[in-house]
Amino acid sequence: MDCDVVIYNITQHAEQLEEACWAASALHNEMERFCRAKMFILVSTVMTWACSKPMDPDVPFTDEIFWRRRAHPNFKQHIDLEKRVVKMGKTNRTMFSTYVVASGLQYGLGEQLFHFFFKTSWLGQEQEIPVFGDGSNIVPTIHIRDLASVIQNVIEHQPKPYYLLAVDSSNNTMEEILKAVSSSLGPGRVQKRPFEEAYLTQELSVMEMDSLLVNLRMEAVHLKELFSINWLCESGLVENMELVVEEYQQSRGLLVRTEADRQQKTKVPIRVCVLGPPAVGKSLVSRQICEHYKLHHITLKDTISQTITQLEDTVRNVDPDADNEDSAAEAKELLGSLKESMEQNGGLLEDHLLVKVVKDRLMSNPCRNQGFVLDGFPKTYEQAKELFYSEEQESEDGTSQISSFSRKIMPECVLSLDAHRENNMEDESVGNYFDELDTTPLYLEISSSEEPDCLLLMQKILDTLGQPRNYGPSCREVEEEERRKAEERMKREEQEREEQERREEEEATHRAASWDQWTGALEEMRQQEEELLEVQSVPMTIYLMEHVMPTLTQGLMECCTAHPQDPVDFLAEFLIRNNPFNY
Repeated sequence: MDCDVVIYNITQHAEQLEEACWAASALHNEMERFCRAKMFILVSTVMTWACSKPMDPDVPFTDEIFWRRRAHPNFKQHIDLEKRVVKMGKTNRTMFSTYVVASGLQYGLGEQLFHFFFKTSWLGQEQEIPVFGDGSNIVPTIHIRDLASVIQNVIEHQPKPYYLLAVDSSNNTMEEILKAVSSSLGPGRVQKRPFEEAYLTQELSVMEMDSLLVNLRMEAVHLKELFSINWLCESGLVENMELVVEEYQQSRGLLVRTEADRQQKTKVPIRVCVLGPPAVGKSLVSRQICEHYKLHHITLKDTISQTITQLEDTVRNVDPDADNEDSAAEAKELLGSLKESMEQNGGLLEDHLLVKVVKDRLMSNPCRNQGFVLDGFPKTYEQAKELFYSEEQESEDGTSQISSFSRKIMPECVLSLDAHRENNMEDESVGNYFDELDTTPLYLEISSSEEPDCLLLMQKILDTLGQPRNYGPSCREVEEEERRKAEERMKREEQEREEQERREEEEATHRAASWDQWTGALEEMRQQEEELLEVQSVPMTIYLMEHVMPTLTQGLMECCTAHPQDPVDFLAEFLIRNNPFNY
């Protein structure tokens, strides 16, 4: 009630529909209590046009004939809400005006619908980017900033038409868009796949999968006639791919500003060069950095091998009918030069060829996207200069500067590992080269290979490089990690259970053995006591048999004859009278 303008965006999440309907209805019911006029803008989607039948395939749909639109079956609620919002705005437009802005598929500042394809290209794990369906469908699009400009113009000008299309002037097909994405971020190739495979992709919602098939040629007539919009990407996604890619990388946190790039106002992924004498541990440190930050590990051996394999594939699979004869000829020429150089130099490459191979690898999309760790190269000042300089450039004060080309592969951090730096100066010239470019190497001394020292070294490196600039684990990776942890937990619990059972069995065996030993000792003691008692009782037995039993026997016989009233008293008196020891 305190707002002059209320905007609801129902293009991304279907659950916004119910809330938007409630908000518009609630405001409409409170019109009489408004202190000033209010505006309600519903940002809807061109999917409410998805099943519209064109009069002429070459004539675009325009917002002047919006009543002819027919919605996609899964967007019936969207078009119903559009009609309801428009109807509420006709009650009293002076106090409560409503507008529907039907947005094209949005891109820019991180992407929504197209994010799956941007991410797949950026990760570089697929050789070809999928195009679900035949890809010939025309996709109406708009940059998110341009959509914001359209809404701002609606607020400022309050146009008479209450239904407006918000699309740029492009008429790109889905295949054209995804080819541009793949070329800018990924392998440069696409592959058409049955659309049913899209349903196997967990990262695409049902709404997004429906939008991938939209096929509409549209023109925003009202925007051109009523507004003067300062377009950012009027020509569409394909024509502005470089700008959109940079926005995507920055919005997704895949780039970070470095001191060297501060003046150029650009951002770069993590790029590291690890230098040092042989056997100092460069490869181990490089692998650990790559594992932590998900970077590409660049070694000379692997780079040369991969380059030769790729060149051989290019030469072998050249299509005579395709327009790639020049690239195939270049590949054949370079392959011949590499093999000839290796034959003449005992398997080694000349410096200019070695630098070209490494530079091409560093300039590949995977390295430019995720970043890299260059392991043990360059080795000389001249190699460093040739690798990171595409041409000589000087600033106004006469100092050398990095060219824009070389800036794309210039290491952000140079790590120089030395076991005893005072005795190992062979990399010093390379360090001097980076010093000249204000990229001072971080010298790290390797005192030992013991685990505590390695951990301290890696912690220092990670503190220097900062946080990762990469995607977190995917849903599949999270599930696999959780499954792995669950399996490890179950295995650990099973081992603990088996260990507990083993301990209990050992304790039971020990207790049984102790019990047997104890009972045996008790039995032995009992027998010894019985034998002792038996030995000690022999004199008493003899005494009783000689002196007591004869008199007692005679007394018992007398008692049996007399049958006294008190046998015990009678026997006692008899024993006293006849005691043989009475004198």
